[in-house]
Amino acid sequence: MSQATRILIALIGGIAIGILAAALAPSQAIAVTAVTQPIGSAWLHGLQMVIVPLIVSLLVTGIGATAEAARAGRITIRALVMMVAILWAVTIMSALVTPLLLEAWPLPAGLATALRTALTTSAPIGSVPGIGAFFDTIVPTNVVAAAAGDAFLPLTVFALAFAFAVTQLPEAQRSILTGFFQAVVDALLIVIGWVLKLAPIGIFALAYGVGARTGTAAFGALVHYIVCVSAIGVVVLIAAYPVGMIGGRVRFGRFARTVAPAQAVAISTQSSLASLPAMLKGSVELGASPATAGIVLPLAVAVFRATSPAMNLAVALYVAHLVGVPIGPGQLAAGIATAAITTMGSVSLPGTVSFIASVAPVAIAMGVPIEALGLFIAVETVPDLFRTVGNVTMDTAVTISVSARFDHGNGAQEIPHEVSHARP
Repeated sequence: MSQATRILIALIGGIAIGILAAALAPSQAIAVTAVTQPIGSAWLHGLQMVIVPLIVSLLVTGIGATAEAARAGRITIRALVMMVAILWAVTIMSALVTPLLLEAWPLPAGLATALRTALTTSAPIGSVPGIGAFFDTIVPTNVVAAAAGDAFLPLTVFALAFAFAVTQLPEAQRSILTGFFQAVVDALLIVIGWVLKLAPIGIFALAYGVGARTGTAAFGALVHYIVCVSAIGVVVLIAAYPVGMIGGRVRFGRFARTVAPAQAVAISTQSSLASLPAMLKGSVELGASPATAGIVLPLAVAVFRATSPAMNLAVALYVAHLVGVPIGPGQLAAGIATAAITTMGSVSLPGTVSFIASVAPVAIAMGVPIEALGLFIAVETVPDLFRTVGNVTMDTAVTISVSARFDHGNGAQEIPHEVSHARP
């Protein structure tokens, strides 16, 4: 039985037993939550405790890998610029569309109230800055205090500046630092693996409390969450088609037919890496040279997650909507910046790990409690389908767009000069 299956069974079982206990003995069922709630919170804290060092280390290694790739030539620089522009664009889109979606189709008031009572046992984490305070605090005066206070946006700004500074060091010093932070990442992933082995226990404990306090409302809220967050992934997926059509200079029907096999692999495996051969074949069929596709696609799979910042921000905004935390311009700006920046550090993380590591900093930067993430991680399999399909489609669109610029715009004779040793 896979870990995702065990987690899902724990979620459903916890909610169901909580509902049954509340129906048979309401007062005793609520009394039991005095035991289950601390167990669930302790498990969630186990994941939360590694986020600060993990984010810093991932940004250093991710920016380092990106800088190394950029040294390969103009093709990679062009691809990276396009990827960063798309990441910020889809994040801003999510900041605009998610509130509109939640306003047009809000969680029923009864469900929201019941879940708010079940989940919010503590105050929102961190400060909630106004737009003026946002600009005043974006650069930390004390990075240690920022880390200790879970001030993720200023901490991320420092980590980003430090990561770029590392890329300017001589190769020997750069290798020492990036090797150190890669070792930190590897060690923290082992710790996270240990914590995730206990996920069925932690999620069962959290789910029992929700079921005991809310009844069947919990299932309705989870379905509402899946639809709302997946919708943002669908928007990014749809946006990949005009990117490919305009940037790659191909017709809609041709692009859709050619990218479909890679999308099918993505759906069946939920892995962009496993979809790489199909993406490469499709990109070449759409006119990209094997050399250009052989450079851009591996880079895209390694550092580009087109759907991640948009869907991570959507999760944080959904939780804010769920628990009734108002989001002003300052909080929204903090969420956009944190989501767009930290997504470059989500390199090669398993889906369960990347969910906590990517969403929690965004939520905390916006002053949103993260308790609900312990439940939503159990149903992440469905939104993750849209994440992977959207990523694969946008990776292909970016590849043929870069190829159209270099293989056709500048003339094919330039390609051997830059990538004479490249292999698809």
